Amino acid sequence: MFISIVFNLSVLNEKKLQEVDSLWKEFETPEKANKIVKLKHFEKFQDTAEALAAFTALMEGKINKQLKKVLKKIVKEAHEPLAVADAKLGGVIKEKLNLSCIHSPVVNELMRGIRSQMDGLIPGVEPREMAAMCLGLAHSLSRYRLKFSADKVDTMIVQAISLLDDLDKELNNYIMRCREWYGWHFPELGKIISDNLTYCKCLQKVGDRKNYASAKLSELLPEEVEAEVKAAAEISMGTEVSEEDICNILHLCTQVIEISEYRTQLYEYLQNRMMAIAPNVTVMVGELVGARLIAHAGSLLNLAKHAASTVQILGAEKALFRALKSRRDTPKYGLIYHASLVGQTSPKHKGKISRMLAAKTVLAIRYDAFGEDSSSAMGVENRAKLEARLRTLEDRGIRKISGTGKALAKTEKYEHKSEVKTYDPSGDSTLPTCSKKRKIEQVDKEDEIIEKKAKKAKVKIKAPVATEEEEEEEGVLVVEEQETSVKKKKKKDKKKHIKEEPLSEEEPCTSTAIPSPEKKKKKKKKRDNED
Repeated sequence: MFISIVFNLSVLNEKKLQEVDSLWKEFETPEKANKIVKLKHFEKFQDTAEALAAFTALMEGKINKQLKKVLKKIVKEAHEPLAVADAKLGGVIKEKLNLSCIHSPVVNELMRGIRSQMDGLIPGVEPREMAAMCLGLAHSLSRYRLKFSADKVDTMIVQAISLLDDLDKELNNYIMRCREWYGWHFPELGKIISDNLTYCKCLQKVGDRKNYASAKLSELLPEEVEAEVKAAAEISMGTEVSEEDICNILHLCTQVIEISEYRTQLYEYLQNRMMAIAPNVTVMVGELVGARLIAHAGSLLNLAKHAASTVQILGAEKALFRALKSRRDTPKYGLIYHASLVGQTSPKHKGKISRMLAAKTVLAIRYDAFGEDSSSAMGVENRAKLEARLRTLEDRGIRKISGTGKALAKTEKYEHKSEVKTYDPSGDSTLPTCSKKRKIEQVDKEDEIIEKKAKKAKVKIKAPVATEEEEEEEGVLVVEEQETSVKKKKKKDKKKHIKEEPLSEEEPCTSTAIPSPEKKKKKKKKRDNED
């Protein structure tokens, strides 16, 4: 069975084409369709391969050789515009053959009507044959696209890294079960041998703990460990186990050894695939992290469309949305945290290095996805730059941005401040330490003391002065007392500034004019003693 394709170069009734909405009515039956459209030329393909080549060329917007010949013979002689369903194909035809092409909604409706009445428009083709031809072409086209699609090459990496993660989980479960199961019989062996694969190999070689005395484990263990195992087997506290139980445990050990061997083989396969498809990404972040980034994005092309900030936090989506919801700090890294460059930095610089590594990794991803060169020179160069930057950060040799650039920026020594809070016992009791009444009484007493000192200063100014020497001495005392009172009032109320002018001897004071008789007697006694 060979596959056919139709080139409909038709003579159209232009009056009917003006009504786009009602054009489908003209293709309800084959008789109506033949009145609107007439077949001008038809050619058959020789086989399926020729049809597939023509169809793929049309999908890519290229002209097949057979189509070129038909267009040159028929369309150029007719001197009429060509109706094309694909605008891209119409542009190519116009450039290469210099033919005027039309692409509009009317053309789309017309093509739809022609497809619906294809059996009646082409003579000698049965509907069953046409359906079988279309189905065969669709199958061959899908096989061709899966085989040669550049997008599907990295699916092997996605499947390999997913299988590697699954194997790690299964190995951990199997080894944990094996240690726990054999631990009832020989619990001391698990503490002596820490490596899981060596543990399973020893168990597979010996079996029952009674056989350790005569077994030779020099191929698996060093001499000191072998002697310790044999000594522990003689004084073991484990329970006795039947031969059937030992057989089941040994079968589990063989499964663990086989899975671990397959895992190493799969890891080598993943390394080779990553170096072939994404060599620069492998140099930057390693094959495991690079493969996980590709698997998380879906493909290498999808990963190349992401920004550097997205690649930096790829894999930490839950933490990101949790931080946005609770209005806290967003995460600084996701899957890229497991890269070797981020792992070897100090915790203080992990955020900076992850940001710089994400920026350089995105460049490497785009180079691998869209570049024609398959070398890893760019990845090696960018990794060397990042390592140099890491050394400057670790050595605290950060250069100044402005100025000459030779002076080193001053960096303060990092000191961890503990956030341990001590208990404050003052909040235990709700009663105040001092009552409000006592506070008010203390404030009133301070006010009375200040007023008394001010009154004494004014009284001394009004007292009669006997001699000029006494006047000078009293004037000095009055000035000193005034200064002290002013300072105290300023401390009490900073907004108010008190300014006192010294009163003259002739101006009488109205507020405290008359001194008490007791004060007069005291002053007379002081004067008599001085005389």
